Amino acid sequence: MSDRDISVEIIRSLSAINAWDWDACADPDAESVRPIDPFTTYRFLRALEDSGSVGEGTGWQPLYMIARDQDQIIGTAPMFLKSHSQGEYIFDHNWAHAYERAGGRYYPKLQIAAPFTPATGRRFLTKPEHHETAYRALIEGACKFAQRNQISSLHATFCTQDEYEMGGKFGLLQRETQQFHWYNQGFNTFDDFLGALASRKRKNIRKERATAQAFGGRILQLTGDQIAPHHWDVFWQFYQDTGARKWGTPYLTRAFFDEIQETMRDDLLLVLAENDQGYIAGALNFIGRDALYGRYWGCIEDHPCLHFELCYYQAIDFAIEHSLSRVEAGAQGEHKLARGYMPSTTHSLHWVNDSGFDRAVREYLVAERDANQQDIEILTSYGPFRRDAPDETE
Repeated sequence: MSDRDISVEIIRSLSAINAWDWDACADPDAESVRPIDPFTTYRFLRALEDSGSVGEGTGWQPLYMIARDQDQIIGTAPMFLKSHSQGEYIFDHNWAHAYERAGGRYYPKLQIAAPFTPATGRRFLTKPEHHETAYRALIEGACKFAQRNQISSLHATFCTQDEYEMGGKFGLLQRETQQFHWYNQGFNTFDDFLGALASRKRKNIRKERATAQAFGGRILQLTGDQIAPHHWDVFWQFYQDTGARKWGTPYLTRAFFDEIQETMRDDLLLVLAENDQGYIAGALNFIGRDALYGRYWGCIEDHPCLHFELCYYQAIDFAIEHSLSRVEAGAQGEHKLARGYMPSTTHSLHWVNDSGFDRAVREYLVAERDANQQDIEILTSYGPFRRDAPDETE
């Protein structure tokens, strides 16, 4: 089979493809086990679309790509036409300003991503037996679409390292950034994790957990059928509070949470804090096959260390109990370092329509990659883990 046999089409709604065909590319093993990446599944992307979280008026206009070998779908990609850079977490605002100062029009641009989700995962969803062929076809199809429609750029954010390396071979711009992830080193209990830390860090975490759990109520971990529709009413209050403070307007609509209640609750971990007045804080996580992804947090009462407990320590508890290899707690936040979340490289790929701007960005990214690796080395040296034999017991 040659690349000439592959056609690429763009659809504007997932209603134009059935769930089985999409998920056969997004996660070929999804029928028998939990998906590796819940954020590229049909049900997650369809929940965004059906709830109005993406689409008309949001700045995220779906342009899903479908690669076919004759009548067989061999690859897909969640692509969106963007009129802004919000909800991406790989920041290109400086690129936009420079492009427009030079007389260009940066927006709209194309984004291949899981919207509002800074979690690493496959962005070019290919069937294993057609991986390289479908990958190339999807990239070429996206770039040709951008050229044909005079769109400034294409961005595939939080892609896998394999996609990153392949994209570099195809001439795409490569960008490295960083997040803080917790890694399970074969821990059987939270105390096993604490035992791997330096004494001072261990004491601090124990103090924080005790402080948080003394808020005057109880903490619940809910998943699957334990999550009831009324839980989303209270979580929506928490999410709105955080969204208003961080972004001005929450990215997700209220209907999104009803959608995932129906189609994804087995892939959700909802952590809630409750006292005599009711639920006061919560954190929403998505469960992957080998990782837990912390996504949204909010509260209507402030209590010391409760944010750390619900977002970070409860996530570690769950990951250990379910033998997950890591917790990805979202973008930014050097405060995560002291809590056992270590700096980790994240990857993205970019294509720019203007050759002069392409050269400038390419030079910038070389310097940025060097600086990013230096930052990771420095931050790692400040990590909380022991560097010698076990110290004193407590």
